[in-house]
Amino acid sequence: MATEIERKFLVSSGDWRSEAHRQVRYLQGYLAQSAQGSVRVRIGGDTAFLNIKGATVGASRLEFEYPVPMEDAEVMLRELCGATVVEKTRYFVPHGGREWEVDVFEGNNAGLVVAEIELDDEAEDVALPDWAGEEVTDDVRYYNSQLALTPFSEW
Repeated sequence: MATEIERKFLVSSGDWRSEAHRQVRYLQGYLAQSAQGSVRVRIGGDTAFLNIKGATVGASRLEFEYPVPMEDAEVMLRELCGATVVEKTRYFVPHGGREWEVDVFEGNNAGLVVAEIELDDEAEDVALPDWAGEEVTDDVRYYNSQLALTPFSEW
């Protein structure tokens, strides 16, 4: 069983882009969402996945991910997700011996930049980079599943 533990921060000013060692563009849409979790289809680069996430408790939740054929993912995004597709480019930025993921959102969520750090334990200390601003881990508006329903442009 897989457990995802992550903290999220708004990105303030800083030169994080020059530190990024790779980037991937993602399209993702939600097939189901409820208080118990979500089912998402995601295309990232040349791979596609079906992702199932449980309800968040603190900074943790169950997460399962399965590869799917690209053609299937494209049809699911187009035919089953509709207007709820989230577009973003994820930059992978090393800091403090860890790899941060900085998401620069596009489309209806343009202008939003969020950094995430995955942890092994919720109590772990994290060395915050100078570009990590306000923590939004507990603010559901910043969950990608919620951004699909209520985009940043509508706040």
